[in-house]
Amino acid sequence: MSHPRHRLDEVIHAPVRFAIVAALAAAEKAEFAFVRDTVEITDSALSKQAAALERAGYVKITKGYVGKRPRTWLSLTSAGRAAFAAHCAALREIADGALGADSGPGPSRGR
Repeated sequence: MSHPRHRLDEVIHAPVRFAIVAALAAAEKAEFAFVRDTVEITDSALSKQAAALERAGYVKITKGYVGKRPRTWLSLTSAGRAAFAAHCAALREIADGALGADSGPGPSRGR
């Protein structure tokens, strides 16, 4: 099993979870509302996907207050950052292989 697709992370591969992890990779931590707006999903969808990422050990969810207002922050764990980096590397390897394997335009390989 040497094809890079075998190194894709099933937890991160889902499009919404991938977008959440990508948004979190750019910061130490991010407020829930920022991630929700960046990924363009609902509160309930973000809660569900963040919980799945937390169960996998990729995201840490922290609750607290800013003044008297409750807030929730999301951050990638070190395991989450490593998984995201490995997943992106596998995606790049797949894309680079497809782009580099054919010298001309169009899907002419294998015919």
